[in-house]
Amino acid sequence: MLTIFVVSDATGETAERVLKAALIQFPKAEVIVERRKGVRTTEQIRAVVEEALVRQAVIVHTMVAHRSRGELLEEARRRGVDTLDLLGPVMERLATHLKLTPQEKPGLFRQIAEARSREIEAVDFAFRHDDGQNPGDLERAEVVLVGVSRSMKTPTMLYLAYRGWFAANVPLIEQLEPPPELLALPSSKVFCLLVTPERLVELRRVRAQREGIPHDSYVSLEAIRRELHYAMELSRRRGWRLIDATGKSVEEVSREIIALSSRQ
Repeated sequence: MLTIFVVSDATGETAERVLKAALIQFPKAEVIVERRKGVRTTEQIRAVVEEALVRQAVIVHTMVAHRSRGELLEEARRRGVDTLDLLGPVMERLATHLKLTPQEKPGLFRQIAEARSREIEAVDFAFRHDDGQNPGDLERAEVVLVGVSRSMKTPTMLYLAYRGWFAANVPLIEQLEPPPELLALPSSKVFCLLVTPERLVELRRVRAQREGIPHDSYVSLEAIRRELHYAMELSRRRGWRLIDATGKSVEEVSREIIALSSRQ
């Protein structure tokens, strides 16, 4: 029975996957694989080598930090423990060809993978919560944008989502009570986007012409002013923060929201 210690200064998942892929080629092998993760200090390195010596184990490792790799190799050689470095030679060869120095940050691959996974989830969440859809799980949102029609809610929501924020938007309509799920949210999550009445007239006129929407109330300056007054008063009563989006890009509005948001 062979015992293999998978040693890493991060989680050890990469080394274990590679090791198990190799062990598939030895179907009759009797092997015990044990992971030793978060090994970074000199004391931890000496302890894991000592344990491997006592249990007659082989060490397979993916130590990212050059110092840690060197200490592990030196200690293992001194104690007569067989080691296999899965990551060091690859990094060194890449550094030579790329003429760059690796960051040597343990767990960086996992962090990037998790961040990418979060972005995908956030975008999916945003599309499912655009324009007031699916209010039942609105509490999962980190940012909820509210406002009248054409106040940049959807593009701002998507910009945030593509940067990993769970964002949603809910339209404020004077004749309709907001969904109770919105009213139940902490006020710090909700941001009301405002655009001047004159600018809204321009934006709505373009949409009305494109989609065949009657102009009577949708493009009426007087009606728009009433809608904005309603949105501002509701926001003030609920403690929602007001963001003036007039003349700003989606990036500018999003940065302002992120700066004010409680998720930092």
